[in-house]
Amino acid sequence: MNFIRRGAGKPLLLLHGIGGSWRSWQTILEDLATRREVIAVDLPGFGNTPPLAGPVTIGTLADAVTDFLREQHLLGIDAVGSSMGARLVLELARRGGVLGAVVSLDPGGFWQGWEIPVFYHSVSISTKLVRALQPAMPFLTGNAATRSLLFAQFSARPWAIPAYAALDEMRSFAHSPSFDELLSNLAYGEVQQGAPRGTISSPLVIGWGRQDKVCLPGQARRALEKFPDARLYWFDRCGHFPQWDQPAETVRLILAATAGESFQEADIAQPARQEVKTPKASVAVAAGVAALVLGGIWLLARRPAATK
Repeated sequence: MNFIRRGAGKPLLLLHGIGGSWRSWQTILEDLATRREVIAVDLPGFGNTPPLAGPVTIGTLADAVTDFLREQHLLGIDAVGSSMGARLVLELARRGGVLGAVVSLDPGGFWQGWEIPVFYHSVSISTKLVRALQPAMPFLTGNAATRSLLFAQFSARPWAIPAYAALDEMRSFAHSPSFDELLSNLAYGEVQQGAPRGTISSPLVIGWGRQDKVCLPGQARRALEKFPDARLYWFDRCGHFPQWDQPAETVRLILAATAGESFQEADIAQPARQEVKTPKASVAVAAGVAALVLGGIWLLARRPAATK
């Protein structure tokens, strides 16, 4: 399993979401590394780690992470997961004996009814578009307006995502061999099992963005019902990835929670600040131009190559 290590101190494991890689943590990696030895992995079938030989599910990924931690003499390590990785750290916490303190950021797997096909088809369509747009991706992620269109589903402040992080994520999404199988299994496969009250003794915090459009905020209640030992933390002005929308707040939460500190939400939350607003007319023009560019590139990508 490919991984990177940064910093010094008590080890801290980072598990990315579906389609991501260790680079999904770039916006907070160095800040975490000032206090902890951070170990960020590429899960099997993502980044630079080869796919699993058999089925790709939360269960098999959890087995692979457990094997990795055993080989690296890291059993009991504190861990943070994002999205699919957030569900993965909950599964590992449920099993016991694998992880220490856990922070789960906007975990998947708690959708029901109509939420399931909406999740599956919206992410599947977005991924197909991302794959078709790869030739133009440096331009699209480098421009605030087009970056906002690309990440509107995933971020409450997509224009503020650093261009380098956006490009790395779009590259990883397009080149993950295990993406399609895992997406199907996340939506329609095994149901996430819970952990009865009192069975998880280490600190467990579930963080959720109030503007999450992938894992809807109402799903947080279901997550707590399955993991009653967890504490819920809400991120304001935040979508599906707190490490993108509220990086400093995310770092404070991770460091406090994994240290077992008794913290107040006001001490973790970002101080209120005034957003820099783009004039509405400029936004409309930029969005219109971006839509035309995206549409044109999409059509060109779908055009069959000329026969010689």
